[in-house]
Amino acid sequence: MKLVSTPRIDFLRDLASEILGLYGRGRTVVAVDGTDDAARTAFADDLAAVLIEREHPAFRASLAHFRRSRAEQERFGPESPERLFRHRYDFSLLRRVLLDPFRMGGSTGFVTLAFDPDRDAWIEPTWLTGPPDATLVIDGDHLNRRELRDLWQYSVLVETAAEAADALSVVPADIEGDGPADRGDEQAEADRLYRTEVRPRSRVAAVVDLTDQTRPERRFFDSC
Repeated sequence: MKLVSTPRIDFLRDLASEILGLYGRGRTVVAVDGTDDAARTAFADDLAAVLIEREHPAFRASLAHFRRSRAEQERFGPESPERLFRHRYDFSLLRRVLLDPFRMGGSTGFVTLAFDPDRDAWIEPTWLTGPPDATLVIDGDHLNRRELRDLWQYSVLVETAAEAADALSVVPADIEGDGPADRGDEQAEADRLYRTEVRPRSRVAAVVDLTDQTRPERRFFDSC
């Protein structure tokens, strides 16, 4: 179905063309990284919709649905920025039921929803299959960390005005936003730990400024 043309959709069409030009054949995984949950998820949803508009099969997943349960997380100590950054998600589960089988192609089934973070409960798995050429768009925070960054063929980092308070944000600091406090003090510190340790801008294929979410802008930085 043809999407209504807007500056946002036109931007995403250009991004989709770049991705398909590089990885249009076979199974491809595209990561959308960022710490603004709502903005990141909406961007990933819209990117998948634009791929489907191009008649290219696309699937969606979120890292949030591969969390460890609260009880499992507590095994790593009391809640802290370090624990949130290093132990919140079950990367083994992510690979076992989603990434590895998705890449295998054929009739191999994969699961895009494994855990409900709101109910802190496992989800009865629904096994999906897809055609030989398909793209999985996965969004989440801290996706370019060492444990995950080699699992994506293409990675996008999105940042919003709310992240401008962080000195490592791509958004100019003189643009007002709600700041990292929206994420909670410990989560905001975990985000800073990620930026300091990983430097995600240097890891991704595209950095997108979502200060105005209706008009995304591509940013380019010297990686040296």
